[in-house]
Amino acid sequence: MSKSPLAVARMALEAARGAVPAYSSKYSRRDFTQHQHFTLLSLHEFLETDYRGLEQMLREWAELRDTLGLTKVPDHSTMQKAAERLLNNRGSMPCWRGWSARRGTAA
Repeated sequence: MSKSPLAVARMALEAARGAVPAYSSKYSRRDFTQHQHFTLLSLHEFLETDYRGLEQMLREWAELRDTLGLTKVPDHSTMQKAAERLLNNRGSMPCWRGWSARRGTAA
């Protein structure tokens, strides 16, 4: 486990690229990828901050924005909605559609 937020961001971004599609729909706005959202959620947990705090860190930390490939900073509400979509709905991966949380296995 790394203590570097940048190292965590790089690992999370790489993991996300292998696990979820870049966009949840062909009609997505394409401001941010699901990979970037997943990485931001990982940093949210790692840094133990709220979404507003993470938004402020992103505004002030150019190297982190560069690592994530962000051309603009997502609003805190955008990150919250991404968390709901990726965590509560289990993302947009076809293999997750049959997941049963009650049984802990694929349906």
